[in-house]
Amino acid sequence: MRKYEVMYIIRPDVEQEAVQATVEKFQGIIQNGGEITKHDVMGKRRLAYEINKIRDGVYVLVNFTATPEVVAELERILKISDEVIRYLITKDVA
Repeated sequence: MRKYEVMYIIRPDVEQEAVQATVEKFQGIIQNGGEITKHDVMGKRRLAYEINKIRDGVYVLVNFTATPEVVAELERILKISDEVIRYLITKDVA
């Protein structure tokens, strides 16, 4: 099991209940073979640059340990989710 960090940005026009459901969906994927060490919903913030005419987004940061298979499944689901604007999964070196 390796340490990873994922940050994803949810569209700002998604309702609060849908944001919570999306966060729980990704938590479930990670916990199905991994362990979340830190989870932080940072809230709505301005993007550094406009993406598809969207200027704001709800930022979520998750630190976790998991196998590469769990990370591959998480990335696959993040790619096809309409709620997610951008995401980045990195290996935690510390």
